[in-house]
Amino acid sequence: MPMLLIEGTYKIIGASPDGDSVRFYPHDPDEWDLLRGRRVRRNRSGGAQLRLDGIDTLETHYRPPRGPELHQPAPFADKAADELLSWLGFDDVQRNASGIVTHSSPESRPGYILTRSADVHGRCVAFAGRGNDAPGSSGTFINITTDHLRQTANHHQLAAGLAYPTFYRKLFVDLREEMAAAAQQARQAGAGLWPKDQTQSGAKVEGMSTLTDAAVLWPKLFRRLADYLQLNDGDPALGGFLDYLEQRDDRLFILSAGQWTGLDTVVDVTNGNTVRLTHAPEDLVFDEK
Repeated sequence: MPMLLIEGTYKIIGASPDGDSVRFYPHDPDEWDLLRGRRVRRNRSGGAQLRLDGIDTLETHYRPPRGPELHQPAPFADKAADELLSWLGFDDVQRNASGIVTHSSPESRPGYILTRSADVHGRCVAFAGRGNDAPGSSGTFINITTDHLRQTANHHQLAAGLAYPTFYRKLFVDLREEMAAAAQQARQAGAGLWPKDQTQSGAKVEGMSTLTDAAVLWPKLFRRLADYLQLNDGDPALGGFLDYLEQRDDRLFILSAGQWTGLDTVVDVTNGNTVRLTHAPEDLVFDEK
């Protein structure tokens, strides 16, 4: 199925890119208006924040509805961010204490994106390519293949073991299967974060510091746990966590079971504060919101 191809440049100074999000500036900002559905939120120079489709890297700056900004264990969160910028062609990246880039060499890098729409926050959901050799003409819709996918940052982050697969319903099946395979190969090879991952083995949550400094978890589970702990003033008891997830109503499809359900049915809590996901992340496909 087709996606819109837009050529442009990546710029990171003044922004705080992480392992699955970076700012992109089209050569022709009017090409944003070719997208169907939600509008992409852009700045006065036409730049917009990308959310890399199909992947989720450890959070470097997540802010729950209540409380201060949080992060996941820095070694892997920072490594994913560094890897993305290095892959795009940035060197000597310097940040201030807030994580905002103050210097990079060079200041911009050429690239292209393949996209269908924006998310509910106005971020462009995209596959991100680098260089000047785009697989088509900017401003046109092209049929995306798995070969195109393998040339993107999305696939690279999964293959390096620095991203979790996190799929949504509109992602094309062949692309989803290729991304799942890349994640599985990285897991089997013990690449990146996978040797430390506790998503399915289980993490004992003893407080917010478990989430920010110790437990390497699928970011969607981290975000829900962080929100829940903030709601409960940091109390690590997870007796009400599954009820909370049911109220959040994250709808998903379990591929192996062929069943629509909620996130609460694929999360297990034992001994009061040990939490785990009962299915591999690539076995789940979330409904769009």
